[in-house]
This record gives sequence, C-alpha cells and structure tokens, in this order.
Amino acid sequence: MSNTRAYASLLASAPLVPFTFDRRDPGPRDVVIEIHYCGICHSDIHQVRDEWGGATFPMVPGHEIVGVVSAIGKKVKRFRVGDHAGVGCLVDSCRKCANCKDGEEQFCQKGAAFTYNGTEMDRKTPTQGGYSSRIVVDEAFALKISKKLPLDRVAPLLCAGITTYSPLKRFGVKKGQTVGVVGLGGLGHMAVKIAAALGAHVTVFSTSAGKQADAKRLGAKGFVNSRDTVELEKQAGKFDFIIDTVSAPHDLNVFLGLLKRDGTMVIVGVPQEPAAVEAFSLIGGRRRLAGSLIGGIRETQEMLDFCAKKKILSDVEVIPASKINEAYERTVRGDVKYRFVIDASTF
Repeated sequence: MSNTRAYASLLASAPLVPFTFDRRDPGPRDVVIEIHYCGICHSDIHQVRDEWGGATFPMVPGHEIVGVVSAIGKKVKRFRVGDHAGVGCLVDSCRKCANCKDGEEQFCQKGAAFTYNGTEMDRKTPTQGGYSSRIVVDEAFALKISKKLPLDRVAPLLCAGITTYSPLKRFGVKKGQTVGVVGLGGLGHMAVKIAAALGAHVTVFSTSAGKQADAKRLGAKGFVNSRDTVELEKQAGKFDFIIDTVSAPHDLNVFLGLLKRDGTMVIVGVPQEPAAVEAFSLIGGRRRLAGSLIGGIRETQEMLDFCAKKKILSDVEVIPASKINEAYERTVRGDVKYRFVIDASTF
C-alpha cells in the first residue's frame, strides 16, 4: 500500500479538503503513474455534490489524469518507467462481455469500474480519482501519451476530448459537412477543435455573445447567439450534425429544428432536469436524437493519437490544489477558458 496525497469531498456539497489514503500495491500487470496534472470536469462537480445521486464518500474526484510512469509490474509490456501516460474515466471492466470485446468498455454489461465514485471489479474496493499524487492501474486501462505534448494541456483530452471525438467519428462527420456545437465550455471548445480538424464547417451556438472571437480562434467559421431567436430561425435546416455539450436545462427542440433532413443531434452534456422532446421535431425531418458516453480504451487511444497528429490541445488554466473549490464555483458560472487543470505537485 502506498500513502497518497489528495483532495477529497468528505460529504455531499462540502468543500474539498486535503486528504490522504492508501493506493493498492501494484500487481504484475499494473503501472504506477505519478500524477502531474488532473483536469476538473463538470461531472466532478455533479458527483461531489451528489446531483446525480449515488455518491459515496470520502470521494477523490478526477478522471482527466496525466503523468509519468514510475513503476511497472513484471508482466507489463506496453509501458516503461519514464513513459508519459494517462488515465481517463475507466480503470477496469469485466473484459468478457460483448461490449468489452467490442472495445466499448464504458458499456460493460457487468458494470465498468469507473475511475472514482465506484468500485474495482471486486465490487468492494472503492476507486479514487486523479485529484491525487499517484494512481495504480492495469496497463490495459492506461493510455500512452506522446512526450512531445505538454501534459497540462493533454489532461482534459481524457474526458472532454474523447467525449466529443467519439460521436463526431461514430456518426461519420467529414470534410465539407456542417456541424453545430451547442455551448462553448470545456466540452464545446474541444468539439470545435476536433470537428474543424475533421474538415467540417463549424458553427458555435452560445448564450455568451462575448465568446464569438474565441469560437473563431478555436476553428469555428460561424457563431450564433442562441438567445437571438431571429438568428436561430435563419439557421433552420442547415446542419448535418449537431453536438450538444450544455449541462444546464435548455430547449432541445430549438436545435433539432436546425438539422437537415436525416441530420443527427447528439447529446453529451447532462442537465440535472429531463428535457421535453416534441415528436414533430424528429418526425418532420426524419431527424435523429442520440446520446454518447465517452469512449472505450481503444477509441480513447485513437483520439490521443489523432490529437497529437493534428496538434490539438485543450485550452487550460492551471491551478494549485488550494484553488479547487474556487475553480468549482467558477466552472459553474462558466468563468474559465476552457478547462481548469490541477498541478498535482501542490497536493
């Protein structure tokens, strides 16, 4: 067992505080990663505040984890000490069900082991996340990161990157297509960068008119203030694909109406309240409304390699651990461009 420094929530909605706990000893197929940076995802806030239900405490959040391999088990083949490596939203799965065999471990039929607020596959040992100094994980669930890339700006790719890359790839977004990105936050800014890198003509829909310049800088060709009903009406029937990244309640029907015939809108944001969808919003143009949850390990590695090739990195604000609670409040207000990343040396 290794004593690990961390920040944790001890009960729902309480501020995160310094915390220590024991990581398990590495087994023959495990890698030990000394964490350098961990991103703050909006889902961390939802879970710490038990807004989705089912939270367990004490909770060490964090699933956008990057660092350097400091030790490996005797049977490890893919990593060496000194390699740059990451851990995303998953640390294990049954590996035997149909979904796992298809490389979709996030949909493990026996229930995947998520990086925090869950358990290992023994259903007993709690998992604790990346707001900590190190992590131990089976090499099958560790990701390889190029040493040419700055780790702080890679960290959010482990959730925000794969959450947006997966549906863009799965629904075949390609050069020349029109793509709408609803919301320009941690997820949205990655969606813009990745969709633009795939060759799509990207338009951002945001309630913050002041983000227009940023949208263009990130790769968008168009920008629409989604509070402006006149401008929204002008976009009707123009889009092949829309990715909705917003985690606050909003009207999905407005954006479904912007799709072309046979267009697809994918939800990746998770508002606290269920949304009403009018049947005619779908029937009228034979449109599809879908959802997407991160990606499996194989696809996550594919995303990291794609981003390395295309030089796609997250826009981040690096903070010390002592600023985590402040960062949570700023994230809820949308006061970050575009992802907070914690310097793990400050735990």
